[in-house]
Amino acid sequence: MRRNLIPYVAFLAAFGLGACSDKSLEVTNPNSGETQRVLGTPDDAEKLLGSYYKRWHRGLYGSANPAPPGTLEGMANIMSLQNYSSLNNECQNSRYPFSGASNGNAVGNNCAGDNSSTFQIEEEVGRVASNFLSNLASGDLVFTSAARQARDQAFAEFLRGMSLGYLALIYDSAAVVTVGQAGDDPGQLRDYKEVMDSASAALQRAIDFTNASSAAAGDQGFPISNTWIPTPNSLSATEFIKLIRSYRAMFRAQLARTPAERDAANWDAIIADAQAGITADHYNVTSTTNGPGGGWRRIYDGGSTWHQMPPFIIGMGDVSGNYLTWLNQSLLDRGNGNVSFFMVTPDLRFPQGASRAAQQADFDKTSCEITGGQQNFSCRRYFTNRPTGSDQYTGNGWGWSNYDFNRFHWWATKGDAGSAYNGTLIFYPKVALDMLQAEGLIRKGQFSAAAALINASRTKNGLPALTAFDNTSPVPGGADCVPKKPFGNGAGATVTCGNMMEAMKWEYRMEDAFVQFANWYLNGRGWGDLPEGTPLFWAVPYQELQARGYAASAIYGAGLGAGNAPNSAAAKGTYGW
Repeated sequence: MRRNLIPYVAFLAAFGLGACSDKSLEVTNPNSGETQRVLGTPDDAEKLLGSYYKRWHRGLYGSANPAPPGTLEGMANIMSLQNYSSLNNECQNSRYPFSGASNGNAVGNNCAGDNSSTFQIEEEVGRVASNFLSNLASGDLVFTSAARQARDQAFAEFLRGMSLGYLALIYDSAAVVTVGQAGDDPGQLRDYKEVMDSASAALQRAIDFTNASSAAAGDQGFPISNTWIPTPNSLSATEFIKLIRSYRAMFRAQLARTPAERDAANWDAIIADAQAGITADHYNVTSTTNGPGGGWRRIYDGGSTWHQMPPFIIGMGDVSGNYLTWLNQSLLDRGNGNVSFFMVTPDLRFPQGASRAAQQADFDKTSCEITGGQQNFSCRRYFTNRPTGSDQYTGNGWGWSNYDFNRFHWWATKGDAGSAYNGTLIFYPKVALDMLQAEGLIRKGQFSAAAALINASRTKNGLPALTAFDNTSPVPGGADCVPKKPFGNGAGATVTCGNMMEAMKWEYRMEDAFVQFANWYLNGRGWGDLPEGTPLFWAVPYQELQARGYAASAIYGAGLGAGNAPNSAAAKGTYGW
């Protein structure tokens, strides 16, 4: 056990080792402090700081090359019923719902690398950004352009807010590194709500510094270089603030771990941030050599034991009656005879047709194997009914379906210019932000405004517009309504037509599937939609706890079972699962 792990990692983070390959920034003596040298000139400090959005991205979405991502998102996707896999790569099949699976944190557990990677990288990002700001505050780093300095301060606070925000969403606690804090001080572990308070404050300072940069004299202010944030176009001050507020809206909502907490969120602030947020989809340009990567989208391309869409959520779009029949079977009986779930839906994101053959003929994913980039092209259907003969009958039958997620098949095969996994890829859909706003408006009783946002997504995907402006009326469509709202998981299960809130959740899920990090999981726990017993968070990785002097008996996990934190498992929720 290495008791000096935390100060050592913090020391390395001061220089951004592992994220910056410029030889001029290499540390020659790992036992002497050289933060001032590395962050001592504006050009060197900016080069380091500017590389850290990609590092933040790596902590969430994984490596840039086509190998498995190596983050905990795969577990989250399994637990939230967004994916089913029979493999234990990235600890997927050790997180099956309905099995009592927990987010174990015992020393040496086989999921430790995935759990610790995200924590360590996001803490590193916060450390580097704070060191940059500390050098400015101490006078060790001096800019001659006020506009340039304020822009860089804005970017550093943005990195602090983004790293702390995701640490708060994922873990029960984290360390908050502050400006002026010594490089060998790991900081006290703070409750996730305190961590989010710090994230929100950092994001507000990022907005304030952005405005200050726009008003200040000097050159090299905004826009933010697209080598820092690899967007198709450099971000102006106005667009940068929109992006910040979009993430802050999401953080405020997704912090909740129970329906009571989500209900108590500051929905006025969420609505205000959403209304001032992005006005179009936010893209990054992915690169298998320089990053960022595309996360689990490169794995979920169908036809393998890595992935198929389990029926629990997508089945809410079924109008054939197969979903209700499937729900009324016992878990162990589903899939008997090697029969995977088949559905019929008017939702145009799914293949159309009343038979499997018709759906296969309606949409073949190879039609998406063209170049052009997502801004100009997207697969006609987000989901495909895989070719007969490529079904995967391994693992639990309740996870089997005909359907794969193939929205980004073009990116996984051709990218922007014929190079797989390289190209312009969506990372914050405007619809996701609209649905956050719609959820707030529903909770505030502003149903007409909420319906307008929901309908904009529903109608373009073949679903009838909401016309009843309340949260009690069923969505239109009668027996062919989408989405259905299920209740129960076995004999006696029922389905009814969902209300406005369920319509909002359906659009959020469909448009954000496999896009934003673990969004089905992070939203699902606050909506009360996770299966009963699902862990509600991850514990601070045992490596970190050991380095802080925790005894083995004090190391804990999350979820059901001995040795896990209390109240860390989902109750039976909205759908009776």
